[in-house]
Amino acid sequence: MRDVLDKVDENWQEGRPTALGTVVATFRSAPRQPGAAMLVADDGQVSGSVSGGCVEGAVYELAQQVIADGRPVLQRYGVTDDDAFAVGLTCGGILDVFVERVDGKRFPELADVVASVRAEEPVAVTTVVEHPDEALIGRHLVVWADRRAGDLGSARMDDAITDDARGMLASGRSGLLHYGPDGQRRGEGMAVFINSFEPPPRMLVFGAIDFAAAMVRLGAYLGYRVTVCDARAVFATKGRFPDADEVVVDWPHRYLVQQAEAGKIDHRTVVAVLTHDPKFDVPVLEVALRLDIAYVGAMGSRRTHDDRLSRLREAGLTDAEIDRLSSPIGLDLGARTPEETAVSIAAEIIALRWGGRGDRLAHSAGPIHRTG
Repeated sequence: MRDVLDKVDENWQEGRPTALGTVVATFRSAPRQPGAAMLVADDGQVSGSVSGGCVEGAVYELAQQVIADGRPVLQRYGVTDDDAFAVGLTCGGILDVFVERVDGKRFPELADVVASVRAEEPVAVTTVVEHPDEALIGRHLVVWADRRAGDLGSARMDDAITDDARGMLASGRSGLLHYGPDGQRRGEGMAVFINSFEPPPRMLVFGAIDFAAAMVRLGAYLGYRVTVCDARAVFATKGRFPDADEVVVDWPHRYLVQQAEAGKIDHRTVVAVLTHDPKFDVPVLEVALRLDIAYVGAMGSRRTHDDRLSRLREAGLTDAEIDRLSSPIGLDLGARTPEETAVSIAAEIIALRWGGRGDRLAHSAGPIHRTG
């Protein structure tokens, strides 16, 4: 939903009804993850995607129906091969898509959700997508770490789902949870989709060089909040890195320590050290490899890599800590230009995140989409 949130808010502010289709569950080789969303406005304009093009036509028709009659619908696509081809879901996966009408009456808390997302304040939107009482389907409860807004139907339901939503929000997960009709922990009959909106993950690029400029552009495209840091003020300028969210002039290791102590580094953070200079890269790698973060990569030749490993061992890092280092950085794509190198680094980050091997799909078998 994050991708279409601005458009949802624009129509909401103007009092125009829209239909929002959200992927709430996936099975097998589904093309998109829970939380992917597609918006259909009352004038027929479309934003976002629930399947990368597979079932958008079917969801569009359903969305127009939902705008007209206001009744939310939970629809499954790709149940059988015949159904999959009928709606274009030829990948073999299965998607559950919840389509609801969004307007001021049905979702009065939307403005608060938008404000929190823009302020990078973690917030979760919970939506009843299945329930024996049709009147409760489509109701929302918005949950923050310290408060909540909305009403799902009873205090018991609100309390149970608030606890679970905060747990999922803390880990950055979105997904479908099942309860008894009144929020009972054991039971069935009610399904609630929890859509977590946490601040975007961070990408820290150390070294204000030409390769960094390409990495910044690709990192921003992938949805990271990108910071460039270099101790050399003449190179670390916003003019050289216009796509960066921030450009910092500081010693890399000092900046990373400060960010970690301030709680601004988490398990999703990725670090790319592109400095080529041991007086910069060894101290920052010594800090980074001891943090609980997603990825640490360092650029350099094989000779530079061997020298770097010796220096890190002299600094007291263990073999287990050093094994976390991706060096030389990136996948072997034969990259030569800064842009191609940035693609190889991004490919390695993606592969490590989802458990990919970096092989050619044409030479492999099994599911294309991995769930981690």
